[in-house]
Amino acid sequence: MTHSLPRPACGDDDTEVLVLPNGVRILAVRPSHLASTNVSIYVRTGSRHESARLNGISHVVEHMAFKGTATRDCQQINLEAELLGAEVNAHTDKDHTAYHMRGLARDAATFVRMLGDIVRHGSFPEAELERERQVILQEYIEDEDDALSTAFKLFDEASFGKHALAQPVIGRRRNIERFSRDELTGYVARQYTGSNLVVAVSGPVDLQAVTREVEAVFGDMPAGTPNTVGAPSWVGGVKSKRQAGSSQTHLVAGFPLPDRFDPQAATGVMAAAVLGEGMSSPLLDRVRERLGLVYYAGCSADQSDLAGQFVLEASTTAEHLEACQDEIVTLLQAQAERVSDTDLLRARNQIAVRAVRQREGAQHRLETAALDLFALGRVRSGAEWLAALEAVDANAVRDCTRRMLAAPAAVAITGKVPAGTRERTEERMQRLRSTVTG
Repeated sequence: MTHSLPRPACGDDDTEVLVLPNGVRILAVRPSHLASTNVSIYVRTGSRHESARLNGISHVVEHMAFKGTATRDCQQINLEAELLGAEVNAHTDKDHTAYHMRGLARDAATFVRMLGDIVRHGSFPEAELERERQVILQEYIEDEDDALSTAFKLFDEASFGKHALAQPVIGRRRNIERFSRDELTGYVARQYTGSNLVVAVSGPVDLQAVTREVEAVFGDMPAGTPNTVGAPSWVGGVKSKRQAGSSQTHLVAGFPLPDRFDPQAATGVMAAAVLGEGMSSPLLDRVRERLGLVYYAGCSADQSDLAGQFVLEASTTAEHLEACQDEIVTLLQAQAERVSDTDLLRARNQIAVRAVRQREGAQHRLETAALDLFALGRVRSGAEWLAALEAVDANAVRDCTRRMLAAPAAVAITGKVPAGTRERTEERMQRLRSTVTG
């Protein structure tokens, strides 16, 4: 029996890209089922574009964006958005910073103008910077106290060493405490340029009106050059951190995968889903349902345009950590030998359904398309991804697993960490590697 994958509810003929002479791109995604609009400005700059001394500056700039412009103060910005019933938000990631407004489609051009003022004419008032610095430091402390968040930060360091891709988005405390207004404005002038900016809109908008507004707001922006970063080398290793007051032990472990645009990218996603997506997957069925070793476990593929990570995570107790690691090693060894048709079918359909559901969300589609434009200069279709998924067979997943296990594992353990854990984990991971390298 053959099983066809679900198809996206909206085809990619609803997507249009326009380019201004200075490189600013206008991305419109207009599926028929939407009545509202999302307007987002994506800037190709994030923590991976920062030097060690500037780590965290993208996040601080994003926090300060809504604190005032040359013509509007913080209160006016909030009031003008709320008078239109609009939601305002922003976020920073490793590879981009984004500013969002969501509201009625008829106001899309107005949202472009409002966000454009924020992005291009932020005033970064000194008094607001000092207040926001305290807010960000509280966020930093909360993040440091979170054992799972700490595990993921250590995992990135174990994966990529001193490469900027390993840097945390929130940055370093000493940097947050030091950043000056001049540093923020200088960073914006260097990084926020036409070739690094996408204005994205969704919904039944008047694209001509949006385009006119983008030209008016961004047409004279310097083109600049693309903000690029070289790909990291995989490092591997085991890192641990004991955290007082933590009763759980958090384990994050992984191996290198192809990057998001590699021809084998879908195989890496399938390898992760086969092992640990869903309660019937080998990982959860074994360590949670049958043995009760963990409160939570999962497996995923984290892929950017620079690199990929096969990510295993588990929340357990110090007493169960060793047994949990042993079971994970056994499951990885088994997947490197054979992948069942049942697990392959389950994983393929889980990924496909997730992809279809994500495409029904306007914000996810805009972000995915904007990142495609930054990396490829074009927007990939949903059909392109599903075709790549369908082409992955059991042998491909097995071979992908063997290749990644041949690399040194990256492991992070935080929370309640027993003495000697790092050394025993290193020995265990080396034995796992030797099963495929001989």
